[in-house]
Amino acid sequence: MKTELYNQSGELMGNVELPDKIFGVAMNEDLVRQVLEAQSANSRRVIAHTKDRSEVRGGGKKPWKQKGTGRARHASIRSPIWKGGGVAFGPTKERNFAKKINKKMKRSALFMALSSKLKDGQMMLLDGLNFETPKTKVGVAIIKNLSSKMEGYRTSKKKSDSILLVVPSREKTISRTVNNLSYVETLPADSLNIKDVLTKKYMFLLQGAVSVIEKTFKL
Repeated sequence: MKTELYNQSGELMGNVELPDKIFGVAMNEDLVRQVLEAQSANSRRVIAHTKDRSEVRGGGKKPWKQKGTGRARHASIRSPIWKGGGVAFGPTKERNFAKKINKKMKRSALFMALSSKLKDGQMMLLDGLNFETPKTKVGVAIIKNLSSKMEGYRTSKKKSDSILLVVPSREKTISRTVNNLSYVETLPADSLNIKDVLTKKYMFLLQGAVSVIEKTFKL
């Protein structure tokens, strides 16, 4: 799979060959949906929790004797039908939303998403990014210049299309330069996942990250 290679100034450096096993995979929407749902479910944090009658404080003594009062019998004031009592059938933190998905399916779905980005012209391959000092102003200028080369990219003072910047490894200079840009997210190649690829509309892929992807996913 051939694609164009650009430098950080937006100048065309030539064409390079990308591995077909990663960037030339046919789309299977059902598999992509299944893997995306599994990743979303596995990252879900269970926060909502209600206390049942055994967890609510108090209620040790029987409110009144069983018979002879003319009132209904009750064993505890912490019964769900009492004010301040436990909650029946409420959400608990013991719920488990995890879904199992095997590695081959995850890998295939990720490669399908990357292939789709490249095919749709929403991915730009860069030979590298070099910042002398981590200044947001410099990052804005470079991102704006590069994004102008992307087909259909929209930007304004209020909102810009989202960008995923995939780097070979964690670099403080790059991350600090674009950290204040709400529409840009930096991600190391070994942490690449389908959710980040699909939730960002465009992708800037550094050339050195391609070999890291091959090594990480053992191609």
